[in-house]
Amino acid sequence: MIYQSPTIQVELLEDNIAKLCFDAPGSVNKFDRETLASLDAALDSIKQHAEIKALLLTSAKSTFIVGADITEFLELFKQDDATLLAWVEQANAVFNKLEDLPFPTVSAINGFALGGGCETILATDLRVADTNARVGLPETKLGLIPGFGGTVRLPRVIGADNALEWITSGKEQRPDDALKVGAIDAVVAPENLQSAAIQMIHDALAGNLDWQARRKQKQSPLQLAKLEAMMSFATAKGMVFSIAGKHYPAPMAAVNVIEQAATLDRTGALQVEAQAFIKLAKTEVATALIGIFLNDQFVKGKAKKAVKLAKDVNNAAVLGAGIMGGGIAYQSASKGTPIVMKDIAQPALELGLNEAAKLLSAQVARGRSTPEKMAQVLNNITPSLDYASIKHSDVVVEAVVEHPKVKATVLAEVEGYVAEDAIIASNTSTISINLLAKSLKKPERFCGMHFFNPVHKMPLVEVIRGEHSSEETIASVVAYASKMGKTPIVVNDCPGFFVNRVLFPYFAGFNGLLADGADFAAVDKVMEKQFGWPMGPAYLLDVVGLDTGHHAQAVMAEGFPDRMGKTDKDAIDIMFENKRFGQKNAKGFYAYSVDRRGKPKKDLDPTSYELLKGTFGELKAFEADDIIARCMIPMIIETVRCLEEGIVASPAEADMGLVYGLGFPPFRGGVFRYLDTMGIAAFVALADKYAHLGGLYQVTDAMRDLAANNGSYYQA
Repeated sequence: MIYQSPTIQVELLEDNIAKLCFDAPGSVNKFDRETLASLDAALDSIKQHAEIKALLLTSAKSTFIVGADITEFLELFKQDDATLLAWVEQANAVFNKLEDLPFPTVSAINGFALGGGCETILATDLRVADTNARVGLPETKLGLIPGFGGTVRLPRVIGADNALEWITSGKEQRPDDALKVGAIDAVVAPENLQSAAIQMIHDALAGNLDWQARRKQKQSPLQLAKLEAMMSFATAKGMVFSIAGKHYPAPMAAVNVIEQAATLDRTGALQVEAQAFIKLAKTEVATALIGIFLNDQFVKGKAKKAVKLAKDVNNAAVLGAGIMGGGIAYQSASKGTPIVMKDIAQPALELGLNEAAKLLSAQVARGRSTPEKMAQVLNNITPSLDYASIKHSDVVVEAVVEHPKVKATVLAEVEGYVAEDAIIASNTSTISINLLAKSLKKPERFCGMHFFNPVHKMPLVEVIRGEHSSEETIASVVAYASKMGKTPIVVNDCPGFFVNRVLFPYFAGFNGLLADGADFAAVDKVMEKQFGWPMGPAYLLDVVGLDTGHHAQAVMAEGFPDRMGKTDKDAIDIMFENKRFGQKNAKGFYAYSVDRRGKPKKDLDPTSYELLKGTFGELKAFEADDIIARCMIPMIIETVRCLEEGIVASPAEADMGLVYGLGFPPFRGGVFRYLDTMGIAAFVALADKYAHLGGLYQVTDAMRDLAANNGSYYQA
């Protein structure tokens, strides 16, 4: 053994080939500070060993290196610029040491080589991957750019245009695509990976592969003609701005770094990268996006623990077909859990099956699936008009019309047909789980399972714990949601649960603005362009359906009369009374038509303005900051109340619920990250300016205490 540490081992193979193997404790290899230090020491040992003729890099895990250890980032990025620069320069010195070894180096890539893992393989001369490999530089998804030479080496290996696409999108690449552009040199079956890598080393040693020329290319300025460079970078900037926009600076920073470094050698290019990396590391956007990544890991970790308590779900059922039932059936079947789709009407079953078939056909058309896989998924969905078909189901999801009496009747019927230990869940967005549980003889096997529409796109599932729900019931539904590819968050029962409870105060703030004369289209523009929501409140209400919004608003008013009760007619009432239900009947706040691609197109509608003017009078202009404050303060305070009342268990789960369930702007990180970034004292002062607007604008006593003590929701 040439070198050994808890994360890396180096041994000498036949023909004096050194094999450096990444093998950290745990399930994956990460580039944490310990691994980086071990790699540095391992390379020193290799350099001192006179007989070595070549180096092979491998992994003992099912993945090569998944990337940097992001859990270290937030603490690290709080350091001053000089400390952070020293860390980046030290890391680059290690990667340079690998690249500068006096003999050929080859990476044998199995599984993921992402971020720092991809930068590792780029520092070697040659790369061979197995068919399961995935390579890429996803740092822009965290608000960063690659910091270990990725922006320097990748353009010199695969060309500027390809590298710009890889880095700005942050997408992981399949081995065949990476082979086409020259990021890897061969793709082989997993069982042949090491032998193919060793053969590549022999070819390099024999002079059949010019490894020195490849290395020199990575260390030299980018070979781009002046006009070609100007065209490449101008095109990239235009595309990046149209996709990323002003709220996500990292992709544009990556383009600028590659452009500035194009004429420099490795040393100069790495300096440009390091300076840009440090600048981005200090941004609120990076803090927010890294926070989302860590929160996502936390939520998924809780879901993994639930599997240990969960009942196996091998067969499922959904009651109620249609769009929602069809979406649930598709999601379950496509992830490998057979499902019965039961309804009382044949046309509804056909609608549900057509919904599933439409989604699958689109995947086949995009090359993401095959007709065989499509047939397999459809065969996993059994349509039925008969309750007898659900008797073997481990979980039954009730997804009938959103009406307490109808749901109660269906739930009571279901209980008579399923096994004693079968779990029953209700897909409801507003109806109390404790109320529905009264219909069941065994309420301990019942909970809420709230999917968001459209089911196949929205990642969140709210799992609602009733007062009688057993731990096994909750764990089983969490595990089933995870198996379906969703992110489950457990919340406690209250009107609107978590997501809708915090959404309707936002709509109340919007209604208040309109009552005071604001233009709904102007409000939408501010909330989309400046705050960053994917849809403004008027557009979102049109998409949800103003009939649905009107019903849910009444539920919230009854549940929280002191804050959400209302005496005057608001904009939602006006639209509802005039049968303007939004996209579903082509008229709401906006008028809707279908564009050439068959997608809904919204236009301003004079009728909406006339209806609102009749109640609220002439339009008035509002400052953007005023619009944002009046819409967001109620949502933020209600989210804090949900945490204080134990409706949601942690700031991390609350923030993920908002990002995944409502599309809360990821670059802001969720309500609690937003509060910590703004400063709780600053938020309290802002809310107090609007306190005259009513109960939804009153901060809690606990918030005032936290502000007074300079506290935060996320502990550093």
